[in-house]
Amino acid sequence: MITRRDLKQLQSLIKIPALSILLPTHRTSPDNKKDPILVKNLVDEATNRLKEEFSVRELEPLLNRLETLVNEIDYRYTLDGLAIFVSHDFGKIYDLPFSVPARVIIDKTFATRDLVYGLHRSQSYWVFLLSQASTRLLAGTGETLEEVQDENFPMPMTGPGATETIPYDADSSYVDDRHRRFFQQVDRAFTSYVEDESPLLIVGGVVRQISFFQEVSQYTNAIAGTLTGNFDKATIPELLPDVWPIVQSAREKQRQDALESLDAAMGTKTFVSTIGEAWRLAQEGRGKLLLVEKNYHVPAILTEDGQFQLVDEPGGTEVMDDAVDEIIEVVLAKGGDVAMVDDGTLSIHQRIALILRY
Repeated sequence: MITRRDLKQLQSLIKIPALSILLPTHRTSPDNKKDPILVKNLVDEATNRLKEEFSVRELEPLLNRLETLVNEIDYRYTLDGLAIFVSHDFGKIYDLPFSVPARVIIDKTFATRDLVYGLHRSQSYWVFLLSQASTRLLAGTGETLEEVQDENFPMPMTGPGATETIPYDADSSYVDDRHRRFFQQVDRAFTSYVEDESPLLIVGGVVRQISFFQEVSQYTNAIAGTLTGNFDKATIPELLPDVWPIVQSAREKQRQDALESLDAAMGTKTFVSTIGEAWRLAQEGRGKLLLVEKNYHVPAILTEDGQFQLVDEPGGTEVMDDAVDEIIEVVLAKGGDVAMVDDGTLSIHQRIALILRY
């Protein structure tokens, strides 16, 4: 499953050709029997297009890597979408907990826009399972939860009180301080995943460990809930029934806070409604918080004089397939926030509203 940290890495890679293959997939049979056929068709399309622009010799490393990746797909365990990214010196496949349109993109950078949209339309969150034996980090999007396993996590505690003997003259305060230092190390490592975002965080562990983490963490205010117990061997199916209600509760609070902020902005007239106005002021960098109904999608074009105009159907290079997602991207790129709310909530605003900085 992809995280925003993965997106950051993908967006930093510039290599010609950079091949991106995106497609919707299915979690259950018999629908998932169609997925290998669609993958094959898209791979064939990608291969043919690449051969029109590059020599077979130039393409050999890329095509070999692509073939290896595709052969590793286990269609029994796909989620709602699949993203395949391949260049001469990079190759990775991501299962996506949201659907994406089927497409092949060949460019100098990987195509990540659909993934950015999907992550922002879904509720993303993190779960820390604290333990001196090995602290675990899990990334969640919607009801899909996946353990992070990389150079940082799971993170074991080392040194006195873990892999080394505690000094004979040490007291309980020494041991407590060792735990605080370890959880501070855990917290610092976490910053590379969330960067400057405001994460939604759930923390699990014995009460004492949770307390130590809250003392040293810079993300204390982001903690939406806690789970008490020993989770060293807990599986994702065991965890999700306890995690998901916390996420739903936090999401509802975020929505309510966003709607209250909109009410306040209406009182001071520091907001705009309708997609056209939201587009215009988002482009100017004035968007502080964008509120969007979660199933609001609409195609649009920019006219020759730069005006925003809705159209009936997506299609064509000049048409933005989903202007709402374009606005989301602009607001985020200019330092604003986005809140997805239930359909019908913003009916008086024509389904979208932008709270302004000034």
